[in-house]
Amino acid sequence: MKARLKTDLIDLMVVPGLSGHEDRVRRAIRTRLDDMEINSTTDRLGNLTAHFPGTGPSVMLFTHMDQLGFVVRRIEADGLLRLERLGGVPERALAAQEVLVCVGEGRDVPGVIANKNHHATAPDEKYTVTPYRDLYVDVGLRSAQEVAGAGIRIGAPVVYAPRAVALANDRIAGTSVDDRAGCAVLLEVARHLKARETGPPVHLAFTVQEEFNLRGALPLAQTIEPDIAIQIDLMLAADTPDMGEHGDIALGGGPGISLYSFHGRGTLNGVIPHPAMVDLFEQTAHAEAIHLQRSAQVGVLTDLSYVQLVGQGVASIDVGFPMRYAHSAREMCDLGDLVHLTQLLTAALARIGPDFSLDRDDYT
Repeated sequence: MKARLKTDLIDLMVVPGLSGHEDRVRRAIRTRLDDMEINSTTDRLGNLTAHFPGTGPSVMLFTHMDQLGFVVRRIEADGLLRLERLGGVPERALAAQEVLVCVGEGRDVPGVIANKNHHATAPDEKYTVTPYRDLYVDVGLRSAQEVAGAGIRIGAPVVYAPRAVALANDRIAGTSVDDRAGCAVLLEVARHLKARETGPPVHLAFTVQEEFNLRGALPLAQTIEPDIAIQIDLMLAADTPDMGEHGDIALGGGPGISLYSFHGRGTLNGVIPHPAMVDLFEQTAHAEAIHLQRSAQVGVLTDLSYVQLVGQGVASIDVGFPMRYAHSAREMCDLGDLVHLTQLLTAALARIGPDFSLDRDDYT
């Protein structure tokens, strides 16, 4: 399992898929589902779903396949590009980063976010962060005409240059670990669901536009109308010197569940999980001898914040894997955590039978 997870993760990390432009990622995932002889469907927004019949409460198990990045805002006469951010891009991590302007498979244009010449940087500039609107991308072209000839237009998607690096101790670093790691896990869960003989109905989905204000999963949930929603995403690892006050999640420490999330700015939304879901994952982790970590964070937001409100309400929980360096060009996860997350999910789904209670009074 670990070898498959590693292969799927690394392969998906190097496929560009800016939010709203996920089609290459979707096709790569659909090819893998086809290879497993699992039928899937795509809706108008681009959400990809595989349906597994069963009995009992229906489950929507999902993760997002898009990534944050930029779009081209302006093309200067000298061929330099100005960018607009899409998603929570950290400005302090941008200067000197390699990027990829996505104009079509086989035609993408590499570039670099320029960093002002150090020898011309004034002392008061050396310790400040340049606002993204003042940054520019150099793709090596010398004029707006050359840029147009390369197929670059206003609105072209731009992502961190795709990279995936295998590090020591089964750690993987690179672009879009958020949330290609979740996609790799769900592909492994799909293999299990295809082979199972009993269990609840599962709608396993790879969603779009999560980084663009959580747009993709809601229409899908409105169509599916699930009883239960389980969302897979990162858990903020707090085991580095700069993150110690943010919780107890550790890379390599096993999968986690979120007990509380709230964005706290912009989109004032979050998730307090349903007690039936908390009990399900705690009991499953105990039975399977899987170490389950717990998260409670402000500043975190997932698709689930809207999915939970569909219909009469959906019993929901965020489940995930520890990740370091979120939203940077080099995120990091641990393959062991992905293995245990896969085992946790498959075992938890097997515990949802026809008599599985979603009555809060049975748990509180």
